[in-house]
Amino acid sequence: MVTAFILMVTAAGKEREVMEKLLAMPEVKEAYVVYGEYDLIVKVETDTLKDLDQFITEKIRKMPEVQMTSTMIAI
Repeated sequence: MVTAFILMVTAAGKEREVMEKLLAMPEVKEAYVVYGEYDLIVKVETDTLKDLDQFITEKIRKMPEVQMTSTMIAI
């Protein structure tokens, strides 16, 4: 099991909309709107690093409201 935390910057005012979409995805275990440099922090669990890469590139980064991501893999 791979656990990662993804920090996201979204389009202005779209934080909660993106959070709701993410919470509907089975890989997403927790998601929070935060203040500061980032708009969201999301806890994700996947079976492999390849699955994590695919989740980020195919699901998260293709959301038009997401402007930037930063991923931290837990060890």
